Amino acid sequence: MIPPVVDVAWLVEHPEAVIADVRWYLDGRSGAQAYEAGHLPGAVFIDLDAALAAPASAAEGRHPLPDPEQFASAMVDAGIGDDSIVVAYDDAGGFSAGRLVWMLRALGVDAALLDGGLAAWPGELDTAEPTQTEDDVTFGILGWGPDVVASIDEAVAGPQVLDARSAERYRGEGGPAIDLRPGHIPGALSAPFAENLGPDQRFRSPSELAERFASLGITDATGVIVYCGSGVSACHDLLAMEQAGLGRGRLYVGSWSQYAATDRPAALGE
Repeated sequence: MIPPVVDVAWLVEHPEAVIADVRWYLDGRSGAQAYEAGHLPGAVFIDLDAALAAPASAAEGRHPLPDPEQFASAMVDAGIGDDSIVVAYDDAGGFSAGRLVWMLRALGVDAALLDGGLAAWPGELDTAEPTQTEDDVTFGILGWGPDVVASIDEAVAGPQVLDARSAERYRGEGGPAIDLRPGHIPGALSAPFAENLGPDQRFRSPSELAERFASLGITDATGVIVYCGSGVSACHDLLAMEQAGLGRGRLYVGSWSQYAATDRPAALGE
């Protein structure tokens, strides 16, 4: 499988790759409009809410995983098949594009984040939608099993659980109103996804990432569960651990948006 993070030079050397624009914004801005205003040449737009998630609910959280048949259909519509190579990007360091990359890699499809995202592209942006090819594309109807996803009970039990939200939201210090209540799952450690990136919004080196996770007591991702607000930015931490050579952890998909809707206890502060 290709690395979970690739740079522009790698992308240029692999013209067969499907480029996916997965811009999505917590503040309600339209990713589709951002795509229409300018995207990488040949990129297809993938709507996170429509293609990468089922409808939100208190029981399942804001971004449950989609029905496998729905996901397969969305991938075929985007020209992505079981044998495709996919490189996804956004304009926030991989915040939202990581969800697509994680979902595909968990199903055995070669997918990676474009390091640096939209800003890393040195050429002009395009405003035209890519031309559909006549090639037949097939995508298997598969699901995400317990080897890659964790339940709420497993996230509570631990023993190694990471919270990929900002440190402020983790501590419960007046985070965005998007959180139903402040705090974090008791026992979880703060591991903000943004700290996987350097000042230039590119991923830190594998050794730096390994050192970062080692400081949290993680030298092997096996057994690690990651959550965030709704199962989106947690994928960034999962991909960063893989990039660091630590293997694969699991995603608690419902994340805080599911947990906070229950009467389970919340921890505040560090």
